[in-house]
Amino acid sequence: MLDKNQIAKRIAKELKHNYYVNLGIGIPTLVANYIPEGIDVEFQSENGILGMGPFPFEGDEDADLINAGKQTITTLPGASFFDSAFSFGMIRGQHVDLTILGAMEVSENGDIANWKIPGKMVKGMGGAMDLVASAENIIVAMMHVNKAGESKILKKCTLPLTGVACVKKVVTELAVLEITPQGFKLLERAPGVSVEHIIASTEATLIIEGEIPEMVID
Repeated sequence: MLDKNQIAKRIAKELKHNYYVNLGIGIPTLVANYIPEGIDVEFQSENGILGMGPFPFEGDEDADLINAGKQTITTLPGASFFDSAFSFGMIRGQHVDLTILGAMEVSENGDIANWKIPGKMVKGMGGAMDLVASAENIIVAMMHVNKAGESKILKKCTLPLTGVACVKKVVTELAVLEITPQGFKLLERAPGVSVEHIIASTEATLIIEGEIPEMVID
């Protein structure tokens, strides 16, 4: 099984040269630490930053320099700062090539629930609704099962939805899954994890074709 950093490292392999990328709160923020060599990527944060770098080392933090999740960050040469209206203009204008989000549930037709659990107080949906409505390429970074061992990869989401039929790919501690018109297609399995384990941990039906390779995390 993968830990959260390894999930982020696997997702970083999906980055392409000159991509503009928005990182959601949680595991997605770790992707900035694992940009593949030889490519340039611009990370955008909805609170008004373009050009985020990896997380700062302990002692190097600047409390005034934060991402949308209020985590301290670094910036790369040429980074720019702007107000949230301009930031959301970039998002709504579809100027972001890839959006990486966390989720509580994803359904087999690409629905995502990532903002609210009924009965628990939340401040609001934040920028998630704009991101899922405008992004053409959404990858979800999430845990495959909850603390009770129940699948979060579902035939149909049970929590309030953030977006409908918008997710393209999911990377979990167990697998890489692609959303197809027929449902979740198993592309890769985590090192040491069997296909049978993934099937047993997934409420949705999986499409499995041929030998499923192990993820390459190096």
